[in-house]
Amino acid sequence: MLLPLLFVFAAADVPRLMEGNASSPVKVVIFEDLQCGDCADFRVMLDKQILPKYAGKVSFEHRDFPLPKHNWARKAAIAARHFQVTAGAEVAVKYRRETMASLKEITPENFNEKLTAFAKKNGADPAKAIAALSDASLEAAVDKDYKDGVARGVGRTPTVLVDGEPFIERFTFEEIAAALDRATKDLK
Repeated sequence: MLLPLLFVFAAADVPRLMEGNASSPVKVVIFEDLQCGDCADFRVMLDKQILPKYAGKVSFEHRDFPLPKHNWARKAAIAARHFQVTAGAEVAVKYRRETMASLKEITPENFNEKLTAFAKKNGADPAKAIAALSDASLEAAVDKDYKDGVARGVGRTPTVLVDGEPFIERFTFEEIAAALDRATKDLK
């Protein structure tokens, strides 16, 4: 009898989600909570304005920072990491995008149902997605991001660091674009 293969990753082996130009010297670190309305607004800004203009020049690194006041944000962060590891960055970004776009429809009571529906719609195994919510390595990866954020003084989301310059909670495209323009001015 063959036993199913289980993939266990150490926290260090669970990669952070990257968008844009991963090899760019200009780094944007995004501490986000998938249950946060301000993060959802930033995700829209990222998709519609920031990535179209800067994806070729800048590396955007997502860090999970589920706020304790949000009752399903941690599970969503773990699920996002699961999709990244098992289905790739594109599905992980799609999960983050769709979760933030559906904040008002997701509750602690229907979270697993919504997760199952996303998995089915995107060709992932729903049972494995639910089981991943208890995966110690994925939990450790989320915890590592959270602790890194706390060590950097993050307390609200989104906190976006453009080459270390902080943009916290609510900011305009023009404000963050000015920082991105300064950071990329010497790039070819």
